[in-house]
Amino acid sequence: MRISARADYAVRAALQLAASRDDAPLKAEAIADAQDIPHKFLESILNDMRRGGLVLSQRGGNGGYRLARPAAAITIADVIRVVDGPLVSVRGVRPPELSYTGPAESLLPLWIALRSNVREILEGVSLADVASAQLPAEVSALADAPGAWVNP
Repeated sequence: MRISARADYAVRAALQLAASRDDAPLKAEAIADAQDIPHKFLESILNDMRRGGLVLSQRGGNGGYRLARPAAAITIADVIRVVDGPLVSVRGVRPPELSYTGPAESLLPLWIALRSNVREILEGVSLADVASAQLPAEVSALADAPGAWVNP
């Protein structure tokens, strides 16, 4: 699985909004500076997040962006889907829409299992979990497993 720069930036921007202590909107420039994200790219991402119902925007001198729902009600999967589409696809096609024959026939359940595991993790972690550094125990256990940080 590959996490695009767009998805990484979107999650980081959402986390910056989640970590905001007051209810005042944050300006895109402030989010971009805090997370070292190119400002113009971030504006496009924030517009996608607004259209996807994850953030609200407010115009004017005191304007900016804020989360549309509590951080605990927005998962990492929600953010990635809004900016990048499906979490797992094969050649741009969702696994249930694929078919294989012969010795490759067993690939379909493999891709479905991969999709299921990715969904389980990303749908089980909220912005509040990450912003508070309180990842679910099962996610922490996976990250702490021997070899998790080693590239084969």
